[in-house]
Amino acid sequence: MYDKLRASLKIPQSRLDSINTVLMDPECRAVSDFLKVVAKYGSPEEINRRAAEAGKADNLFSRVKAAKPEYLADLDWLREQRDSGAFVKVADYRRGVLGAKADSTRFADASAVTLEVSALQYFPWLIAAARRAIQGRALMPGRWIKVRNMKEQEADGDLAAIAAAMDIIGASYVETLDTKGTDGSNVHLGGPATITGYFGGIGEPNDYPLKWVDEFLYYYTNYGVRQVLVINPGTVLASYMLYKLGIDIEFKISVFMGNDNPYAGLWTLLAAKLFSRDDGTTPLIGFNWSNSINNETMEITAQFRKAFGFEHNIRFEHHITETFKSIVRQPYNRRDELVQVAGRVANISAKHEGGDPETDGARPHPSDILDYFREKAEVIASGEWDALQTNFLDKFDACNLTARALTENGLSFVAAAKLHR
Repeated sequence: MYDKLRASLKIPQSRLDSINTVLMDPECRAVSDFLKVVAKYGSPEEINRRAAEAGKADNLFSRVKAAKPEYLADLDWLREQRDSGAFVKVADYRRGVLGAKADSTRFADASAVTLEVSALQYFPWLIAAARRAIQGRALMPGRWIKVRNMKEQEADGDLAAIAAAMDIIGASYVETLDTKGTDGSNVHLGGPATITGYFGGIGEPNDYPLKWVDEFLYYYTNYGVRQVLVINPGTVLASYMLYKLGIDIEFKISVFMGNDNPYAGLWTLLAAKLFSRDDGTTPLIGFNWSNSINNETMEITAQFRKAFGFEHNIRFEHHITETFKSIVRQPYNRRDELVQVAGRVANISAKHEGGDPETDGARPHPSDILDYFREKAEVIASGEWDALQTNFLDKFDACNLTARALTENGLSFVAAAKLHR
């Protein structure tokens, strides 16, 4: 009976032909308008060439020198510390956790968990984390997420400085573009009184996906920014289309998309497969699950992720901790669940958006997701700069507690590759 039912789900080739008919139709405005935005920046080959040039270390350093020359000393220090071997090596870290037992332990490297911290708002915080890592023989994460106004950080030098620092330490990072519904374009959003507007997502209303593409191509060609956050189905599709054209975008799906079950995962990965390149790759490199999922959600989804050939391409990004205020019920800590699933599901990222609840909640200023959207000048004027940096370092500490728990259970992790060889 199941075989007969399953057979009825097969998609006929004619359905795929219909999709291609729409995509190839010169009168289809959705596609034509998209192509017009891309054409402003040149051919895909030219766009990628400009991005590669913009992302070179020398060019990023030049931008830092122009915007914030005092950051150059910190970047030089970071590079010197890396080259001198100041950061703990993975083998030494494991011995520090397990003692002599580390030398005989076979770690599950095939399902290594990527250590991730969010949100890295300001360059000085990264340097503070690096100093903490050296002093405490701790790990710098292999992945960092940023949620800060792009124009503001472009102007004050943090955009180029963090990009240069990521190249130095060997880590990936993700930017959150400014084009989204929080700027007033989404009529549903106006603060707590209209919070139900979020139930449909933060939003990219009307022509915003085109503006988002334009903004991405600006930062891609001027700073080499490749990985960006998406919060809306329209920008997910636009990202797939950019990649299919030959533009080397990479993106991660936000927790705000609300993917909270395997069928949402299947829908997302079906589209990824439809728009994959001939080499089988997709620009979707990070799939952030809703905070409400359980381990079984990832286990089920991992089956068809592997069947699509995406096991090593699409990382499951899962919140282990969250900001103490404004996003989840506390206490929230999924570390024990991660340890249970990490050996069974490959390519998971352990995202730390808050400190451990007992630490974070005891702070005079607990971490708050709304702090991500504050202007830097306002943060400084409020006198809360140090408090927000403390929140960030609590996340860094929580990430290292996760690395320790993984190590204690014979599991592996991905830290900053050029620091922790």
